[in-house]
Amino acid sequence: MNTYFSMFTEAVFGLVILFILTKILGKTQISQLTPFDFVSAVLLGELVGNALFDPDAGIMEIAFVVIVFGTIIYFTEWVTQKFKRTRALLEGSPSIVIYKGKMIRDVMKKNKMDINTLQQLLRDKDVFSLQEVEYAILEPNGKLSVMKKSDYQAPTRKDMKLAPQEVKLPTLLINDGEVIYDNLKEKNLTVEWLQEQLELQGYRSTEEIFAAEYTKGKDLFLVPFINRNHEKWQ
Repeated sequence: MNTYFSMFTEAVFGLVILFILTKILGKTQISQLTPFDFVSAVLLGELVGNALFDPDAGIMEIAFVVIVFGTIIYFTEWVTQKFKRTRALLEGSPSIVIYKGKMIRDVMKKNKMDINTLQQLLRDKDVFSLQEVEYAILEPNGKLSVMKKSDYQAPTRKDMKLAPQEVKLPTLLINDGEVIYDNLKEKNLTVEWLQEQLELQGYRSTEEIFAAEYTKGKDLFLVPFINRNHEKWQ
């Protein structure tokens, strides 16, 4: 029984300390996973996992492993920020795989990328034909940045010589049938106003609504629950 309790406490402690380490290192460690970050994450997970199942390893040993490895990662990040020349070595550098509409085969080969992989990455960017692409850059985290040819770019308000519009961030007022009162208060709205908006669109209760999105100056956008027959929730 003591063995299971020990494993439980070590697992919880390992989870907590890894979470704290992630918060210290910053969000970019999650969203921009470079080759060095990938190796670090795999190795760190392996070290903690081995410590959990090692009968001679306890909480102090797990803490020591995480702290030492976290310090190494933090120091490496500090080095890349302080000395720019180390970034290409530790974080990698972008590679141009399409230049002025032409694929650079040598660069693709160096990055172990074939035409099928390139097409898949392009489709992730809503590009379904190679002829639409002017430039494509393979980033260190494995993502593809794409600039389309001018003929395939969507026109902007500036292109059409229209006056600029204020960009307004939508706010969720109902989530899974429940009112988010903090968001209502933030937007200086009331429950009575929300109920009135629901009734204007033919709904009686917030329980009929899966999600409600509010954007100032626009009608309240409602996503109702639907039944198996894809009809409006009753």
